[in-house]
Parts: sequence; C-alpha cells; structure tokens
Amino acid sequence: MVRKNGKNHIVDYKDAIKKSNEFSMAKLSHRLTLNQMQLLACAIFSTQKNGATEFHKADFEKKFNLGEYRSEDAKKDSRKLFKLEFSIDDMESDEFDYFHVFQRIQYKEGLFTFKWSEDIVPHILELKEKYIMTDLPTTAKFKSSFSWKLYDYLKSHYGYWHKPISKEGLMRLFNVDDRKTYQTNTGKFKQAVLDVAITELNKYTELEVRYKEEKKGRTIVGFDLIWSNGKTVASATKRQINELKAILDIVFEDVFKFVNLKDDDNREQAIEMVRAMEQMKVHMELPICITQEKADTLIQQSNWNLRELNRFLQEDGKEELPFYDWLGS
Repeated sequence: MVRKNGKNHIVDYKDAIKKSNEFSMAKLSHRLTLNQMQLLACAIFSTQKNGATEFHKADFEKKFNLGEYRSEDAKKDSRKLFKLEFSIDDMESDEFDYFHVFQRIQYKEGLFTFKWSEDIVPHILELKEKYIMTDLPTTAKFKSSFSWKLYDYLKSHYGYWHKPISKEGLMRLFNVDDRKTYQTNTGKFKQAVLDVAITELNKYTELEVRYKEEKKGRTIVGFDLIWSNGKTVASATKRQINELKAILDIVFEDVFKFVNLKDDDNREQAIEMVRAMEQMKVHMELPICITQEKADTLIQQSNWNLRELNRFLQEDGKEELPFYDWLGS
C-alpha cells in the first residue's frame, strides 16, 4: 500500500522524461557523474519531445543551470556515455545481461548528435505501462548523482512503501560496490552515499525517505528503505502565466494614479490591491511554482482588482485602464 505525505509536488509535464521501470532500476555499468546523468537525461528528453536525436550545448546548460559547459567536458562526458552499458538487474542477483545504450555520439560546434542502441529504444519510447516520469527541474536541483539514482529506483517501485535490500545490493545500485572503504566501513558508505541521497530527496522531491538498518549480530548487512509519496499536481501553463503578467503590467504601468486618488477610502483600498498584486509577481518567475488551479484563482482575483481600480479612477474623473479579457484571450 502506497504511503502518502503532505507534500505537494508541482510538475511541468512538458519538461519531464519517461523511462521504463527496468531502465530506472538498472545498474549502469560505468559510474556516472551528475553531469553525465544530466547529459543522458537531455538525450532522452530531446528524443521523447520531438523525435530529435540532437540538442545544443546551450540548451543543455540552460535546462540544468550549469553555467559554462566546456567543450573538453563535453568530450569527456560523451566518451563515458558512449561506453555505457545497461543491465537489467534486481540488485540482489549475480545474473546479468549487458547491452550498450548508444551506437554513436557526436559533438560538433556546440551540437550533440547521438544514435540509440536498438535494444534501448523500447525503454524510452512507446512506453504504455510500468514507466516512471522524472521532472527535470526537480532533478536539476540535485548536487549528487546518488540522489538521482535513488529517486529513479524508488519511483520505479510504484505501489510499494518500503523495500528491503542488502548492503551489497544497495552498493551495486549506487555503483560503488568496488569501493574497499565502503565494503569494510558501512558508516562511511552511509555518510558519503546513502545519507547524501536521502537528504536531497527529502529536500527537493515529493518523497519522504528514511531507512532501518538490518543487522546480523552487530554487523549491518542491509537496509529497509521506507518512503512516502506526496501529491503530484500540474504546474501553471505558459498561457496562464502570460495572462497574469498581462493584467499586472496594465496595473503597474502607471501605479501612481492610485496613490493620488482624492477619495481616502478608495485610495486606501487601491493601495492594498496594488500591494496584493505586487505579491503575485513572484509566481511569474521560473521555474513555475504554482498549480494550474492556483493560477486561475490569481487571474480571476487580479482581473477583479483591475475592475475595482478602474471604478476608483472613474469616480476620480481619471482615465480608466484598458480591460484585459482573460476569458476571451
């Protein structure tokens, strides 16, 4: 049974990617840095949105707030992705079946071009069931690749609220099973890997995650991952944000009209309305952090305020503001 928490997770479905459950739970044979995981996600995004097997470096930088992404970084990360192999693995089994993710990756004058392996295509296209959706603005906040991996893994276990996994299996999930330090010192593994991922998931995502240690005597042999899900709701659309901005622009084009109203009551009410509308401006900043329902409420409220402000101007003998017909726009 799925456990729920009080978080509201606002998702822009136009800026999300889908992956099969198998791909989300898979062990990728080469340990990826955060930038390399972002590069892989960007390749999936461009393919799913418009079928394009290319994207520009500038778009990649913007999507993940990277600043400057150097050509030498692109070369290093592309080489790592090209060697990437995919294994469908339950993390507890010694069986494996590897195949390559990419057939080709090219970079020229800021343009990435890639060709997927034939075996990987069903895991990112034509997905009808048993897939997860990852909101890229959410994962863009991650500072650790471990966070991304755990996020995908937990989301792929839809319907679960806990998952027991051995220490060895969890280390394979994070692709650190070859680290001698973590093999012999579980405390360091928890501090540098598991706790880092859980902290970021609790801070940035709809999940609330914790774990219980499984012990054999005094030795930690596994972990029971326990999580709850928040409510996922759609973010305001670009059209809604533009409508709200249009109304606010009309009001703030000459805000001093309302400060100088002659009637004291009208002036006081007008100032309060303008202040309230000033607070609405924060919702037009990216990334969008309000729901479609909230956006509709703000549009209706701001349009009502605009009507009232025009009434005050009319009573004062001043020229009215143009009316914005948000229902017919």
